Amino acid sequence: MAKGWWFRFSFLAALVIGALMAVTPTFLNLKDDSSFPVKSKINLGLDLQGGLYMVLGIDFNKVYRDEVTGYARKTIATLKDIGIEATLGTLNTSDAKDPKHSIVIAKESDLEAARAKLKEFYAYPLRLTAEEGTTLTYGLGREFTKEIEDTALSKSIEVIRNRIDEFGVTEPEIVSQGSDRIVVQLPGVKDINRAKDLIGKTAKLEFKFVNDNIAPTALNEWLEKVKKAGIEYKKGERFSDYVRQINDTLRADLPAGNEIAFAKTVNKVTNDITNLEPYLVESTASLTGEELQEAVVRIDQQQNRPYVGLEFKPNGAKIFENITGANIGKRLAIVLDGNVYSAPVVQGRIAGGSAQITLGAGDYNATMTEARDLALVLRAGALPVELVFEEQRVVGPSLGADAIDKAQVAAAIGSLLVLAFMCFYYKLSGLIATVTIVLNVLFTIAILIGVGATLSLPGIAGIALTVGMAVDGNILIYERIREELAIGLTPFEAVRVGFEKAFWAIADANITTALAGICLLNFGTGPVRGFAVTLLIGICTTVYTSYFVSKVLFEMYVGNGERKKLSI
Repeated sequence: MAKGWWFRFSFLAALVIGALMAVTPTFLNLKDDSSFPVKSKINLGLDLQGGLYMVLGIDFNKVYRDEVTGYARKTIATLKDIGIEATLGTLNTSDAKDPKHSIVIAKESDLEAARAKLKEFYAYPLRLTAEEGTTLTYGLGREFTKEIEDTALSKSIEVIRNRIDEFGVTEPEIVSQGSDRIVVQLPGVKDINRAKDLIGKTAKLEFKFVNDNIAPTALNEWLEKVKKAGIEYKKGERFSDYVRQINDTLRADLPAGNEIAFAKTVNKVTNDITNLEPYLVESTASLTGEELQEAVVRIDQQQNRPYVGLEFKPNGAKIFENITGANIGKRLAIVLDGNVYSAPVVQGRIAGGSAQITLGAGDYNATMTEARDLALVLRAGALPVELVFEEQRVVGPSLGADAIDKAQVAAAIGSLLVLAFMCFYYKLSGLIATVTIVLNVLFTIAILIGVGATLSLPGIAGIALTVGMAVDGNILIYERIREELAIGLTPFEAVRVGFEKAFWAIADANITTALAGICLLNFGTGPVRGFAVTLLIGICTTVYTSYFVSKVLFEMYVGNGERKKLSI
């Protein structure tokens, strides 16, 4: 035996045992409660096991409105810093894609200075669209609008990925489609409604003080006025659009800086809104979810009910302490996605930066699930835009089963033909090649399971390509050995020299393929990345099995040089 053979053989034996243990739960379909020490199974992609395919459209119109309104408020604050008094004008949303907001300068004599100041600070995000007397009307700049769309799209993908990662889906695929769509594929997801709820929830958390100076009768009169105007919530309509219509209609009636929000009661079976409790709240939030540090589910020991505990960042904690200290006796509404979750009365200054969101009554398990989902979306962050489910398809398991069956048949026939040819052409040495190719596939699948990668149809193609490369590597080695035997070397020397001469040819072929695989992995998406992952893993196992494993077996075959002839 060559020097170090026993060490290399022992290492190979350990790898084979480890790989067999890794693939056993998958191929024997062991249950999770099995006593077998390894539990992991291979993850199958959407095309093999079925799952959920969704196309989400992005509603940029609300983003445009929020941005132009936000900049209108900023400009007023900027003008105030230099001694120019200005007030917020009206928001014109007749063109939803290009909303405009006006700013009213108090003194005509300040008009020129105000215009110059705004041009200096806000020339990029805003453009002046109209000027009438002391009223300046601004819309969003064209380039800034494009920047908003790009940022919102990329951030939405990031937030959705964070939420799905916490949801526990392995290898989800989330990619943009054009400038206003996101494609989401969730392999193996069965609870479709919960997945949609998690993905689509905007999770915009706001703390707003309730205006209790207005009598409830006035609030009811306003809502009656809205009803007479024909504004009613219709099932299937966006609730945020309904609330916005109400506030637009009552703009002249509501106190300045106030708006109406609702606490919704929803039937969790039919998803119908069964009750709406109105609140008159401040338009501007005193604290937002951007200051949130953590959101966790806790249990109220007195009522034995789950709630969501909130912890704010240091700056948020300071703001929370200040606003609660300055507004003792007032109700502070916790508003999530425009829905008032609760409005407790501030009993005193709240230090430490902690708050909680209580959930409605009902089944304990359902409330616990709601609390977990709510904490999850709060931790993952708010979506910057509102998403619309434009397309939803459930890929049935029968498609995956058919694909797996056909792939297994094709792989079995192809492998048998190749291995039969190797045994026929290279005789006993062909059997060694067969063993190395089988080990190659075994190691590839074991690594896929070990790293938690997902196997899809392109991944199966990558394994087939790997088998082809492994066969090619064995042929390179065997032909070199044949050449050395032809010039009269002994089998022991022919094997040693043949492996040495074939090494760089095998390495060159695999390195160039690996470079292509790295490019596919970095620049590809979805199935292309799945193919690249399988290919790169396969290249590593091919080099190891074709050269090192094959060499160990050949050294065992030729022994210490006593064999006079090779079957090759």
